[in-house]
Amino acid sequence: MPVRFLRVVVAWLLVLATLWVMQPYLSALWFSASAPRAITPRAELAPSEQLTIRLFREVSPSVVHVFARGTPSTTMFSEEQDSVVQSGSGIIWDVAAHVITNNHVISGTGQIGVRLTSGEFVGAHVVGAAPNYDLAVLQLERPRSALHPIVVGRSADLQVGQSTFAIGNPYGLDQTLTSGIVSALGRRLPSVTAREVKGMIQTDAPINPGNSGGPLLDSAGRLIGVNSAILSRSGASAGIGFAIPVDIVNRVAAELIRNGRVPLAGIGIVAAKQGEATSLGIDGVIILRTLPDSPAAQAGIEGVSEEGVIRDIITEANGKQVHSMEELTAILDDVGIGKQVQLTIDRAGQTRTVKVAVADISRLAQR
Repeated sequence: MPVRFLRVVVAWLLVLATLWVMQPYLSALWFSASAPRAITPRAELAPSEQLTIRLFREVSPSVVHVFARGTPSTTMFSEEQDSVVQSGSGIIWDVAAHVITNNHVISGTGQIGVRLTSGEFVGAHVVGAAPNYDLAVLQLERPRSALHPIVVGRSADLQVGQSTFAIGNPYGLDQTLTSGIVSALGRRLPSVTAREVKGMIQTDAPINPGNSGGPLLDSAGRLIGVNSAILSRSGASAGIGFAIPVDIVNRVAAELIRNGRVPLAGIGIVAAKQGEATSLGIDGVIILRTLPDSPAAQAGIEGVSEEGVIRDIITEANGKQVHSMEELTAILDDVGIGKQVQLTIDRAGQTRTVKVAVADISRLAQR
């Protein structure tokens, strides 16, 4: 009896071992999907998905790809014919074929071209640029395709936590949609000049090189900002992007289309960099020189003498301490052209207060 039982157990173990060894082959023989799988119907798209799809379909025709070629450089020994092509995004602004983009996308270039969503490639020229706001307006040259101006919203009533959507051409990849939220409001970023762009919108919607000049949208598909910069050590999106508020864009674009330039509030001074003042142990704005016939010159403000002696240092404006030219220009912008600002001037340890008219310094520079 025990021997017979042992034989049965051994037989079953052999059968099980055989099945275990053969299992992959039997599964492949009997259960392989050698024909196309049956498709499982899905339910309706979620309302949030439908909103995003509709938003992209409605807004993407208003977003273009901007290409700008730098002017070939010439040296004494050779002429470089191959110039670098930089690209970014742009926004169709009106049916008159104006396009909004970032100034840094087209700055220092000679030839500009724009590819529409229809695939048509159109030449363009600069109507006006505002480096202080990193904005520029282009004029398309006789486009054949229908134009779809973007719907404009407001930025003054934005709230942190609102949904945001960005459409652009990151790394040359046309018509890319990303999404996120308004991460913060009221940020300040430096421009290529001594001025800061105030009220910048911070978003975590992925923004990469090539998104510059493209739209930042709210959930209604309205333009709330123009994507301009990212904060990243690698140059790729790190979840911190910045957009110029549409309220600024709307005002600056109108000025550029109408006059080709934007008035700049100032008093007509050239100031030393903040780092130079700090190295000298000076807290304030060192005046290097004043522009001829400027409000600063008329108010008796003086720059550095021929011997290199510092004469006037602006320490306060309208009762607020100023430590840099950026802070001073922000106050002048708030005061406005045609009004007066009260400045506290330090000269050789003696302080005095003067009232200076705020003028359009872009006109002063043209004289």
